[in-house]
Amino acid sequence: MKFRSFLVASLAAYATLVSAHAAVAFEEPAADAGAGKPSGDASGPTLSSRVAFKVKGGKPSSSGPIAPVDTNWSPPPCWYEPYWTAKDFKSVTEAQWSIAESNAKIAGLDAPDYSKTKDRYKNGKPYKDFNVSKQGKGRWWIGVVNPEMKDDPKSRSCNKPAFWVDNGRAPAEPQAIDTKMLAQLAYEQNKVPDTEVEMNPDGKQTVNLPSWIWLDKAKFEPVEVRAELPGTGMWAATKAEPVSLHLDPGTEDAKVFPASGDCPINDDGSIGTPYTKDKAKQDPPCGITYLRSTNNAPPHRLKATLTWKISWQGSGGTGGDLPDGTFGTTTDVTVQEVQAINR
Repeated sequence: MKFRSFLVASLAAYATLVSAHAAVAFEEPAADAGAGKPSGDASGPTLSSRVAFKVKGGKPSSSGPIAPVDTNWSPPPCWYEPYWTAKDFKSVTEAQWSIAESNAKIAGLDAPDYSKTKDRYKNGKPYKDFNVSKQGKGRWWIGVVNPEMKDDPKSRSCNKPAFWVDNGRAPAEPQAIDTKMLAQLAYEQNKVPDTEVEMNPDGKQTVNLPSWIWLDKAKFEPVEVRAELPGTGMWAATKAEPVSLHLDPGTEDAKVFPASGDCPINDDGSIGTPYTKDKAKQDPPCGITYLRSTNNAPPHRLKATLTWKISWQGSGGTGGDLPDGTFGTTTDVTVQEVQAINR
């Protein structure tokens, strides 16, 4: 009971030193460590990233994440970002050492060997006293995992120990966060509205009768996501804008307009053209003609997929383009035999 009470008290004391969303992890004992003799240095802090996101636009009743057209592209699985001040890093790390050593002593085990870590951060090899003399002049950078990719083995590749970077200097580390990486993370948070197209006829479709399909500009709008790293002035914002609509009728027994199935965006931001009676003998600029009825068979699964162009801009005058993304919505379509039509 005494050991348990001490452990609880120790953990409570430690929690006051570490922010509620952070924890400092220990390295696994070395493979040749003797039983009952924990060893190894403390690893870099395994913390939640401080990157924050704000979404503007879209206002969808339902939505989903866009999928990159370039299947070889993906956001970063992990990265390094500035986290600890000199004094905070010293407090947390020394608390970690103290608790581990005290618990080992109570359990009758040898104290963990943190000699390498103490040399690195405290004894001047290369840092002295956690760089406390540089308080306010820089930050300790640590590796963090992309929470959206935590099960990806690549997310564990940012495993270098914490390193110091002076204010105003860029770290010599290719996986260090910057505005482009923030833009990539914002891309991952981009959720766009369902592609709810207008059709005429509405409801059941008729064999060999063209179905006009369109999207009113008012049905969708650009979606913006801003990612920023608090306390650094670093930010990036992505803007997703629809550029085309792809139609998949859900069956080979159909004719698509245009033949590619890709309906481009109009100058006014809409896609396709609404049906009017004076167009009864025209082919739709965007639409489908079903050639066979569904009868008692399951309805066709019409899929309407919007392609979104993604651009970004960030602090320091940075900016550029990211891969286009797509998001589609599927609608059940029943096709009836030819009969009197009232459009």
